[in-house]
Amino acid sequence: MTNPAPASDREIASRLDSIVQSLGVPDGPGGAVIFIKDGKAIYKGAVGYADVEHKTPITPATNFRLASCTKQFTAAAVLCLIDDGKLKLDTPLNDCFPGLPSYTHGILIRHLLTHTSGLPDYEDHLPAGITVPLKDADVLAILAGQSQLYFPPGTQYRYSNSAYALLSLIVEKYSGQRFPDFLHTRIFHPLGMNNTVAYEPGISAVSNRAYGYSPAAGGYTRTDQSLTSAVLGDGGVYSSVEDLAKWDAALYDSKILRPETQRLAFTTTILPDGHDIHYGFGWRVDSYRDHAFVGHGGDTIGFRTHIERYPADHFSVILLSNRNDIDPHAFLRRIVDAVLFDGR
Repeated sequence: MTNPAPASDREIASRLDSIVQSLGVPDGPGGAVIFIKDGKAIYKGAVGYADVEHKTPITPATNFRLASCTKQFTAAAVLCLIDDGKLKLDTPLNDCFPGLPSYTHGILIRHLLTHTSGLPDYEDHLPAGITVPLKDADVLAILAGQSQLYFPPGTQYRYSNSAYALLSLIVEKYSGQRFPDFLHTRIFHPLGMNNTVAYEPGISAVSNRAYGYSPAAGGYTRTDQSLTSAVLGDGGVYSSVEDLAKWDAALYDSKILRPETQRLAFTTTILPDGHDIHYGFGWRVDSYRDHAFVGHGGDTIGFRTHIERYPADHFSVILLSNRNDIDPHAFLRRIVDAVLFDGR
């Protein structure tokens, strides 16, 4: 028995088009997908409305809130400062913020990057009666008012938006630039990601913007922002599949970081008890059907996003959606199955 011939680019695009169409709903939100093989965008597809009320179609240039896919940029910004000699992975958090209480002693930069700090979740300690969206500095203030960690630093894994909010403030302190400006100067502008921005209402704007939606009786209702949407380090970047393809290409060429530093971001973390947490610095590190990948998902009010890169196979898939009733992880699995395994 002979193995079937690899699918042509046209066949792959046809398969993906049928999958992507299921991302949309009649007269509602949807999403955009790009499939990149050997540095070439084999497929770009979009369906649904970026602005349902005004019937603005989603295109591959539409910018979505990345949610936690932002964390790879926050981590990269920190690693830029490590390359610059301004930070070390073992720099203590208390060196960065000496005013933090003693319960934070022992936390290092690497613990923040790998979700092994044990910091309390700031979302669980929002001030009573809050009506104004939090910013990253507010997260620091919330943590300063807590009294204990979930576990000793470096001993366990617990996903931490708090840690990535602090990392954005650390970038500001050690670079001398505002976090959005540092991302623009060191990452977005050099890569030609001209429509990607760490969004600050009243300060910056998002061109070709998608608004987030949630299911409601008879259709979808706009649920675009929450009280934590203005926190930048853990989820505040907006981008498009077209801009993210430039980011993907840069990760092969080490355009932003030194090769040895970049490899650290894609290296999984092993806890002292031998447990593999399948997380590097801003990236999940795992495999699917024996194919190694690095990736990350994003989940926030009105948006679902997911990025997966298969470096050995030299392909990547990026999904951005402005509806929060899909499973982006499962959706990407359908795409990977269609590409790598002929739909099997």
